[in-house]
Amino acid sequence: MATKPTSLPRRRPTESTRPRDDDGTSATPHDGRQAAAVVAVKKLFAAETGSFFLILGTTLFMVVLGLVMVLSSSSVEQYIASRHTSFFGAFARQGVYAAIGVPLMLIASRVPVSFWKRWAWQILLVTVVLQLLVFTPLGYEIGGNRNWIDLGSFTAQPSEAVKLALAIWLGMILSVKRDLLDDWKHLAIPLVPVVGVAVGLVVLGGDLGTTMVMLLLVFAAVWFAGVRLRYLAVPVLFLAAAIPLIASGSASRNERIAAWMSGCTDSSDYQAACWQTLHGTWALASGGLFGVGLGNSKSKWSWLPEADNDFIFAIIGEELGLIGAIVVLALFVVLAVGFVKIIRRTNDPFVRVVTGAVTAWIIGQALINVAVVLGLLPVLGVPLPLISAGGSALIVTLVAIGVVLSFARQPEEPLAGRGAPRQRVGSLR
Repeated sequence: MATKPTSLPRRRPTESTRPRDDDGTSATPHDGRQAAAVVAVKKLFAAETGSFFLILGTTLFMVVLGLVMVLSSSSVEQYIASRHTSFFGAFARQGVYAAIGVPLMLIASRVPVSFWKRWAWQILLVTVVLQLLVFTPLGYEIGGNRNWIDLGSFTAQPSEAVKLALAIWLGMILSVKRDLLDDWKHLAIPLVPVVGVAVGLVVLGGDLGTTMVMLLLVFAAVWFAGVRLRYLAVPVLFLAAAIPLIASGSASRNERIAAWMSGCTDSSDYQAACWQTLHGTWALASGGLFGVGLGNSKSKWSWLPEADNDFIFAIIGEELGLIGAIVVLALFVVLAVGFVKIIRRTNDPFVRVVTGAVTAWIIGQALINVAVVLGLLPVLGVPLPLISAGGSALIVTLVAIGVVLSFARQPEEPLAGRGAPRQRVGSLR
């Protein structure tokens, strides 16, 4: 009778029987953990689309260019302000802002889209409360605009954060109501009171330039949501009547607008409202085609006010010439192309609205700043995004770009005609 074979004890794996890597070395659990960590890091910094790298690379280049130009345009004034001890005050501050803003941008780029949708109301509420602080003893006024708060060791401009919060909130509310946008009541009930409060607080502070940028952002969001254009006729007519009234609320603003409308032909305005505009024009004219060379501007020697901020484009034109100015404009065009690529490839109305609003904000503000320097608009106090000196503007703009980068990391969706149908944009009905 056959006996049942007894089972042999299982042999422990020896060095010769352990799994081996491709290079012949033995693989251990520790090696597996290291490999998993490497995969996790690669996944953390991976991007699914080329738009991610296009926007990120352009943004970082513009931040570096801005640091160089802030150093060049502010060095003389800083040397005077520091009683001949340092040229690098403004540059050092801007470097700190960039060191804060760039990591925040990268962090925002890893945040899922669902987070922005879920926290849109809370983000808007926090920024509106910060804007209310402008009207407390913490707030202070610069150039007729009460739009800053002093927190002791640093100052901040809450209206910059309101822009981003408003863009995210508009994306959320318009995507939720995307099937009800043909009914003007559903469009007006959430938008008019919320947008009215957010923009109204900036208007009360007297900041006309920021108000114009915020209104541009709102109209872009509504356009990309697919709202019928005839619904926008009433608010457009209202704003056409309201903006002149807002502009007339400040004596200094009235003076600047009157000087701009007269073409700065009155010699009495040379020492007053036209000083900044004329010296900005002369700076651009003296740059010629190739510029006078980096660091060789004459206008920054206390001739051009706000040379490192609102009128930094004039210093770029003077030192880097027409070619340098065109390069800066081309960088904004490239940035806009990256934004538009995200808008075109997505079927998510939230992504489309927020990206469209951020595009109108950054590109529109850049065009307004350049138009002011060229004398096509009166002086409005609007900085050049990513390049001008200023902490609040730089940090919040970088975070806004980080939000768009989080959209760019999404897998590509089928375009119209090759998959799911797309929502209309800006219907003419």
